[in-house]
Amino acid sequence: MLKSKKKKYGSFFGARLTSTISTSLVLFLLGIIALMTVMATQLSLYVRENMGFSVVLDENVTEAQVKGLEKQLTAAPYARMVHYISKADALQELCAELGENPEELLGYNPLRPSFEVKLHSDYADAVQLARIDSTLRRNYPYIKSVSYQKEFIGLVNDNLRLIGIILLGIAVVMAVISVVLIANTVSLAAYSKRFLLHTMVLVGATPSFIRRPFVRAHMVNGFFGALIANGILWGGVYYLCKELSGFSSLLDKRMMLFIAVGLLVAGVLLSWLAARIAVGRYLRTGRDKLYYI
Repeated sequence: MLKSKKKKYGSFFGARLTSTISTSLVLFLLGIIALMTVMATQLSLYVRENMGFSVVLDENVTEAQVKGLEKQLTAAPYARMVHYISKADALQELCAELGENPEELLGYNPLRPSFEVKLHSDYADAVQLARIDSTLRRNYPYIKSVSYQKEFIGLVNDNLRLIGIILLGIAVVMAVISVVLIANTVSLAAYSKRFLLHTMVLVGATPSFIRRPFVRAHMVNGFFGALIANGILWGGVYYLCKELSGFSSLLDKRMMLFIAVGLLVAGVLLSWLAARIAVGRYLRTGRDKLYYI
């Protein structure tokens, strides 16, 4: 008798453990996809916010004009960072690059003062830059030129858009697969108890009474499965942050917290939904058909 109880307890514990681990692996997969999406978004933001343009001024521009333009650029909604480079600073940078001073050869400083402007990500596209170029030239006649890499910016934006579409497609496919896998895991657990469920119907138990312990047990499995998935996922992230310099810059703390909480909610809700569907299926099936399912 004691051996029979131990065997039943071991079988019950093994089934719960298998269900929890299966759920945790599926949720871990979902977590990886969510993390990749966040990293791709952060990388896109980093690349776009490091795009910009140069405003080259006339060599006879006055200090008052420079300060006025700097004030306008700094206040502009598209400017994330504005840096003024004087003729002397530009010459110093060129000397460092060339290893010699062109002023000594030419007898004068051939460079012009300029502004380097870094953009907010919303303005980092060719259309917006063309509009900014036109506005600056029209309002400030002492601007000699506005230069930016139009083709490069267009190529980067096209590639980032393509990467976003691909990741979104993968995320949708993996989410569907994950839901199906969790539903199958719960369905297998319900399948092993299909005759017990039918017997409870015969003795007059209501569907809600029959579902309750089964659904509750799998919600607990989903919760602990999500905890395991979070532990593995964030353990891996911590390791990568220590091993790869700059990896942490691709992570957003608020989004990471959102993913962690989302996995917990997804584990509980998906397990709840899958358990209700699985139990309901066997409750609606006649006893004779249970042998052939």
